[in-house]
Amino acid sequence: MSRARAKGTAAETQVVAYLQSMGFIHAERRALNGAKDRGDIAGVPSTVIEVKSQLKAELAEWLKETQTERDNDKALWGVIWHKRRGKQFPGQWYVTTSGEDFVKLLRMALGIEDQ
Repeated sequence: MSRARAKGTAAETQVVAYLQSMGFIHAERRALNGAKDRGDIAGVPSTVIEVKSQLKAELAEWLKETQTERDNDKALWGVIWHKRRGKQFPGQWYVTTSGEDFVKLLRMALGIEDQ
């Protein structure tokens, strides 16, 4: 296993452990799906999670990848969970999404019906 892949696997494992500790007991690392990738973490309903463990953020590229994976999975939204410099705990990392997906999350959380 390459060093980069090992780093990514470790980050995904940390995010899964954090999600499970927060009550998402079905969260798990997802097997690779080739051309029809559906994100790194499964088991969180309606959600695609792409985990990144890179110091140089390429948000535009990552967001495009995450939106493709969201569509491949037929999920409602997709997020990028990415490491934050100097922070080892996933609860202190960043989570980024598009404005469109963020509004979907807010509407659902607040119980606002679709128009």
